[in-house]
Parts: sequence; structure tokens; C-alpha cells
Amino acid sequence: MLSYTIRRCVVALLLAVSVASLVFFALYLVPGDPATMLLSVGGVEPPAAAVQALTEELGLDRPVLVQYLDFLGGLVTGNLGQSFANGDTVWSMIAVRLPRTLELIALATAISLAVGVPAGLAAALRQGRTVDRLFSFTASVQMSLPVFVVGTAMVYIFAQRLGWVPAGGYVPLAQDPARHLVLVLMPALAISVGFSAIVFRMSRATVASVLTKDWVRTARAKGLAEGRVRRWHILRNALGPVATVVGLEMGGLLGGSVLVEYVFNYPGLSGFLVTAIENRDYPQIRGTVLVIAFLFILLNLLVDLLYMLLDPRVRD
Repeated sequence: MLSYTIRRCVVALLLAVSVASLVFFALYLVPGDPATMLLSVGGVEPPAAAVQALTEELGLDRPVLVQYLDFLGGLVTGNLGQSFANGDTVWSMIAVRLPRTLELIALATAISLAVGVPAGLAAALRQGRTVDRLFSFTASVQMSLPVFVVGTAMVYIFAQRLGWVPAGGYVPLAQDPARHLVLVLMPALAISVGFSAIVFRMSRATVASVLTKDWVRTARAKGLAEGRVRRWHILRNALGPVATVVGLEMGGLLGGSVLVEYVFNYPGLSGFLVTAIENRDYPQIRGTVLVIAFLFILLNLLVDLLYMLLDPRVRD
């Protein structure tokens, strides 16, 4: 168990270093000069002397290798650099938005698991019956609906037509807990429509597969209570693949929730990344992409360790 954990941690560390290097060098392939972009006003070409001065001030005139080594040194100390646009530290700007996105993803995941896993278990235990057909059809419809369509429909119905909730925005939890919950719940529900369908499909498939295993038939033949068989012999063995899919989906939502944040005017990390790309703010882009990538790697590491607890066979 310890050796497996160490191997997974080493792989995660090497992957993090590789991603950091790839992100750094990939930005040099993006067309456009940051200094020119920052000095351009109304599409007017800035003076060459001003561009050169700003380039030197930002340190972009130094050799790429020197910039790369400084970049890695900053990562070790937790320094993601300073924004070209306003001079603020990138980490301080990310730290404001990251908890909002994490809260949104965590709530959407909790809703999806609460709906998808029980529905998948019920459908698998009643394969071919009305419940199975109904749940499977509903999941197919959910997966076919783009998240921005679901979000737009929710805003139109619940905010504009019925007036039950605000159309969007964000309020800190300490300022107004009730309004904060409503404003986070709306985009979380929009995400969970498709997310819960994915969890359902995976849960149903894995449970249906486990039901055919010899140990399930043996447990029932020994006279164990059906509830115990489902909890310890069916559901536990079926949760491994579900955990893997959930981890991948959560990682994808870290940078892929931009449409939801846009529809609900939610000031999260994805919208911040889009703004940074538009402004060619390299430190903001690098810092945001790295935070998303590192969290994605961390999520997958945690999923691997959880899989090990659920299925001891992967330790070998």
C-alpha cells in the first residue's frame, strides 16, 4: 500500500513539472506581443520606443531559458508572478476566484452523486423494466442538452418568468448566506443535469457488471441480507470506475465551466482565464492554467488512492 502511494505521488509530481514546462513554452507560440497589446489604445499602433521600454520592464527581453528558470524558481516558492495589466500578484487574483469555482464544482458533484448513483443502482437491479427504461431515457436526454442551453432555460424560467431567484451574480457567504446559496445553487444545478446523467450511466453499467460476478451469487446463496449484499458486495465493488469518472469530470469542470459562469454572471476561475487570454497577460494565463492543471493532477491522485481503498487488487 505504501509503495503504491509513493509511486502515484512521484508520477503526479513528474506530471506537474511536465505540465508547468509545457505551459511556459507553449505561450511563446501564441501570436501577439504582450507589450504591444498593453500599449495599444483604440487600435492605434504604439511607438516602438514605448514598446521596447515596456518589454524590458516586464523582463520579456531576457533569454527564454533565464525566464524559464526564474519561472520554476517562483513555482517552488509559490510565486506565480505579477499581472502585466495591473501589477497585482497572480496568486492573489486567483485566490479570490478559486474558492468560488471549487464551491460550484463541489456542489454540482454532490448533487450529481446524490442523484446518479442511487438511480444507477435502481436501474441496474431492475434491468429491462419500466424504471430502467425511464431512467435511461431521461439520462440520454440530459446528456444531449448543452450546459449553456440548460443554464439559459433556467434563467428564463426561474428568474425572468417566475421571479423565484435572481438571474445571476455572486454574493459572499458572510454577507448574505441565503442569497449566496441560491446564486451558487443555480449554476450548480445547470452543471449537474449532464453530470448526473454521466454518473448514472457509469453506475448502472458497473453495477450491472458486478451483479454477474460469482461472489454476489455466493453471498446471496449464504443467506446474507439483500441490503448487506448490495452495500458490501455490489455497490462497493462498483464505485471504483464511478470514482474515476467523477474525478475526471471534476477536473474538466475546473477550466470548462466558463459557459456556466458566463450565463449566470458567476465570477469564477474560468472567466478569469478567458479575460487573461484576451489581454495576452502571460503571468495570469500561466498561473491560472497551472492552478487548474495542478488541481486536476491532485484530484486524479486522490481518485487513485480512493480506488486503492475500494479495490485492494490495484495495490499489486
